[in-house]
Amino acid sequence: MSKISVIIEREYITRVRKKSFIIMTLLAPLLMAAVIVVPTLLMTNQDTEMKKIAVIEDKSDLFKNVIPNLKNTEFVYLENTRFEDLKNNFEQAGYYGVLYISPEVINVPEAVQMISRKQPPITLLEHIERSLEKEIERQKLLTYKIENLDEIMKNVRSKVSVQTIKLDSTGSVKQTSTGISMALAYINSFLIYILVFVFGSQVMRGVIEEKTSRVVEVIISSAKPVELMMGKIIGLALVGLTQFLIWIILTFGIVTVVKSSVFPKENVKTAVQSAPQDLMTRSMNIPQEQAEQITQQANNISPEFAKIFDSALNQPWGLIIFSFIFYFISGYLLYASIFAAIGSAVDNETETQQFMLPITIPIIFGLFVAMSTMQNPESSIAFWFSLIPFTSPIVMMARIPFGVPGWQLALSMVVLAATFVGFVWMAAKIYRTGILMYGKKTSWQEIWKWLRYKG
Repeated sequence: MSKISVIIEREYITRVRKKSFIIMTLLAPLLMAAVIVVPTLLMTNQDTEMKKIAVIEDKSDLFKNVIPNLKNTEFVYLENTRFEDLKNNFEQAGYYGVLYISPEVINVPEAVQMISRKQPPITLLEHIERSLEKEIERQKLLTYKIENLDEIMKNVRSKVSVQTIKLDSTGSVKQTSTGISMALAYINSFLIYILVFVFGSQVMRGVIEEKTSRVVEVIISSAKPVELMMGKIIGLALVGLTQFLIWIILTFGIVTVVKSSVFPKENVKTAVQSAPQDLMTRSMNIPQEQAEQITQQANNISPEFAKIFDSALNQPWGLIIFSFIFYFISGYLLYASIFAAIGSAVDNETETQQFMLPITIPIIFGLFVAMSTMQNPESSIAFWFSLIPFTSPIVMMARIPFGVPGWQLALSMVVLAATFVGFVWMAAKIYRTGILMYGKKTSWQEIWKWLRYKG
């Protein structure tokens, strides 16, 4: 055991002192923080350019004033103006674009044209489409000659939000969220996939590097091959855990600093609530009714976020953290032993291609199954692939946020641990023979002979 600890210490210190480790440890948090901060920054820094869009109808006023103005967009309805006369010189008239609405739009959805020099934002196009669709529906209903139609439509307009309540075996209830569970399932499975594959590949490259440099010949004289293999696997695991922990701390710190320095302290809710409705109506050209809706939506932000926060807190975090640590370590050790065996059997990374396909297929397939598991966590394919040791670290972590029976989780862990022990034993036999073999291209048949060697 003392020799393994020496090898672990050597592997750990050697790796953490490398420039590549330091660079990736510092660079990765910046990239992860950018993934978190940039989309939020783009959402908060929306287009502020004021746009005036000319609206022209063909011999009708069916859709006059039905498209409400937006914060940075004003719709100007023109009369006695031909579309052909304006479409080539709308910029000189001070317009961002021209919206032409044909009366045929009631029966032909494509009878609306938007002409501009720049590509219009998708949100602007969706706003125009939704506004026209509502007006067309209203006009079609009017043909049925229903009295007080506008008041009826206002009264029947309803909103439904399904609240999910989880009942456990003790009878206690907890509010949950399918969206939170799906997000956790995706993050857990993807992290397991990335960490196991990346750190396992590092083990293989480290074994090949020591073999080609003949350093292993010196080390093997004072330690057994299995001790060398296990020391390398555990040492690199500690390197990976160290790097991962630093990534989490630095990413959280960077996001916190950027959030406090870049984003305004007052959020959208405070700004909207503090602005009187008549001010929004005058300065933003927003109708009074729409201003009331905006204020009402702002008042409902806190309860919605409170529900999401409560649902996140009601997740089985203790089980998730414990399972993540177990499946990461066990999955890594399983695949790292296979990668170490492959690295010992070849002389360079080019020769690893023939052995990599059977290894990468299960782990990639496990990721695909995990993605489908988020839609149906109780399916038979999700059940079986959460028990198969080569895919269980990924698939089971996708199932846990949705709830997994205790016996299935225990069986999956036992099978994975037993498989890991068996593959470490086989990998040690391959490693013992292959690590000192040079100049001969290894085949699957040759590896099978190594496994059958006794002694």
